[in-house]
Amino acid sequence: MRTVQVSEITRNIKEMCIEANHFLSEDMKKALEQAKEKEEAPLGRQILGQLEENLKIAGEDMIPICQDTGMAVVFLEIGQDVHLKGGLLEDAVNEGVRQGYTEGFLRKSVVGDPILRENTKDNTPAVIHTRIVAGDKVKIKVAPKGFGSENMSRVFMLKPADGLDGVRNAILTAVKDAGPNACPPMVVGVGVGGTFEKCALMAKEALTRQAGSHADIPWVRELEEEMLEKINSLGIGPGGLGGRITAFAVNVNTYPTHIAGLPVAVNICCHVNRHIEREV
Repeated sequence: MRTVQVSEITRNIKEMCIEANHFLSEDMKKALEQAKEKEEAPLGRQILGQLEENLKIAGEDMIPICQDTGMAVVFLEIGQDVHLKGGLLEDAVNEGVRQGYTEGFLRKSVVGDPILRENTKDNTPAVIHTRIVAGDKVKIKVAPKGFGSENMSRVFMLKPADGLDGVRNAILTAVKDAGPNACPPMVVGVGVGGTFEKCALMAKEALTRQAGSHADIPWVRELEEEMLEKINSLGIGPGGLGGRITAFAVNVNTYPTHIAGLPVAVNICCHVNRHIEREV
């Protein structure tokens, strides 16, 4: 049994919120560089160049890479041999987000009630997903999610007979409907299987997977590659102004499902696709 003080969780999440909002992850940097090489449209290349310049300025002047610094989504994988001490885990996570967004001078985008709309003034509460795993470590993933792209996401409750063609159509429908509103080039997270809420969670977590990586299951890998090619043939392009590169990556997660259903979720993220991981 290993003891972890929840203050360590707070400290790490504070730092991760600030880092994720100021610096692009290495996989997304690589994806942007590759996109510049592949983009054929002059305007598309210009937009990608402007995005790269924005990232350079953000890093040098320590300002956010996007003005929408997002709602903090936190994934925790907690080893079953970890003893958390010093307070409640949920409180520790929210304190880390509070410190990160206030001390990092990040935009506060969370309202405490979805109808009354009063700002909480510290970007809490976070959206927290926990999973108990083997080991004595705590793996933290922080993924600040802006709502320009979040609002373009979809859940499709397909029939089993719709099969793989139905999944393909759902992904393309979501991306076409999003158009320029999701700040392309985008990363497309997809969840197939499970239940209504499980497929959405899988799609969200798929966005935190390294851009350019692929699933181990052969048909899933083929689907990821095929969908990226089809999405990049839509002509939406960087900034929605036309071009070859509409998406950097399509990441698909799957899970067993019921005999009577085929849930599919498509969670789209903008070109920054903020995500950061640490282990405590």
